[in-house]
Amino acid sequence: MAHSLSPECTPLKLEYDSCFNAWFEGYLQPMASFSSQGPLSTEEKLAQNRKKAEDYEARCGKIWQSYRACVQKAVKGSGLTKMLQEAREEHPLAMPPGSAAGSQKPPQSSA
Repeated sequence: MAHSLSPECTPLKLEYDSCFNAWFEGYLQPMASFSSQGPLSTEEKLAQNRKKAEDYEARCGKIWQSYRACVQKAVKGSGLTKMLQEAREEHPLAMPPGSAAGSQKPPQSSA
């Protein structure tokens, strides 16, 4: 696996990559599409999706937050903040068509 932007963040990156990959393997496993009563309802499918999101947060959420904070600190310390802001202004990310927030700009980072 690749190193992080800053050497001090690399151990957190490796820990997060490992956690995410283990979680993602389980995420890719097909959800049960049938219950003992027949096909799952929309509510049951949403409940399964929420459970997978909660599982991610429980397993990897704190590691992600620590790694993200480390990278944001490294970005600030390296002088990349101005370049990132200019890139966001020149080429803003567009929301996919039909998304709930289709007309909104993505949040700007304070990094």
